[in-house]
Amino acid sequence: MSHTLIIGCGDTGLRVAARAVAAGDRVTALVRSAASATRARRVGATAIEWDLDQRAPEADLLSSADRLVYSAPPPRKGRTDTRMAGVCDALAGHEPATVYISTSGVYGDHGSDWVDEDTPVAPGTDRAYRRVDAENRLLAAIPDGVVLRAPGIYGPGRLPVDRILAGEPVLDDSEHAWTNRIHIDDLGALCWKAVTERWPHRIYNATDGTPTSRTVFSDTIAELLGTDPPPRIDWAEARERFSAMRLSFLSESRRVSNARLVADTGYQFLFADYRDGLIASLRGEPAIS
Repeated sequence: MSHTLIIGCGDTGLRVAARAVAAGDRVTALVRSAASATRARRVGATAIEWDLDQRAPEADLLSSADRLVYSAPPPRKGRTDTRMAGVCDALAGHEPATVYISTSGVYGDHGSDWVDEDTPVAPGTDRAYRRVDAENRLLAAIPDGVVLRAPGIYGPGRLPVDRILAGEPVLDDSEHAWTNRIHIDDLGALCWKAVTERWPHRIYNATDGTPTSRTVFSDTIAELLGTDPPPRIDWAEARERFSAMRLSFLSESRRVSNARLVADTGYQFLFADYRDGLIASLRGEPAIS
C-alpha cells in the first residue's frame, strides 16, 4: 500500500486526499486546525495537527511517504519560505513523488503579453519572492518533483458572491487587463496526476488557459446570480477602498499559457470554460472530485 502525505490539506488537499483514498493509498494529512483535521478525516485520511512554523515534520513521517503533496502557503513575511526549508531539510535525501502548488504570481506583471514556463520569474512582491524561494528549495531537494504554478483558484465556496450581492464595486475593466484561473477540482486532479505519473518537465502552469478580466469574471457571476453587475471604480477610488494586498493583485496583468501542461500530460480539463465552472460552483457541485 502506497503512502500519500499531504502537507497543508485545505480545499485542494482534500480533493487529492479523496483520490488517494479511492486508489487504496494510506493518506496522512498535516493541517493547522482541528476543523481542517475533521474535514480530512471525513474523506478517509489520517489527520495530524502540525504547525510548520514551530518545527518541521518528523523525518520518519517524511521518509515513509511514497507521494508528497505540498500545498501549505509560505509564512506571511520575508522573502524566504522557512516552512518549505524545514521540510526540505527533514527529507534528508528521501525523494518521494512530489508536487508543490505554487503561484503564477512568480512571473510578475506582463501586461497583455502571454507567459509560459520559459518566461523568467520576475516577482513583484515579497509574497511572490517567497514562492520562488519555495520552488527552488523543493526542486533542489527533489529534482524530479513537479511545481504547479496556479493562478486564481475558484470553486464552490470560493467566489465573491457576498460582495457581488452587496453591490461592492470592482476596478474598471480598462484599468487592469488580464487575469487567469483554475477550478479547484481541476487543480486537485492535476496534483494527483502529477504524483502518480512521470512528466517530462518539472514546472507547469496549472491554469485553464482561458484568461479574462476580473470585471468580466465578476459580471458573469452577477449574471448567473440574476443580479446587476458590480459598479466600476477607477484606480484613485480603488486606492481608497481596497486593502494593500488586494491592490497588489490588481496591479499585475498577464496571460498564462497552459500549452506545456496539455501537451505533456494530455489532461482534459473538467472546466476549461470558466462559465461552466461558475455554474457548477454556484450549484455547489462537485464538492469533492
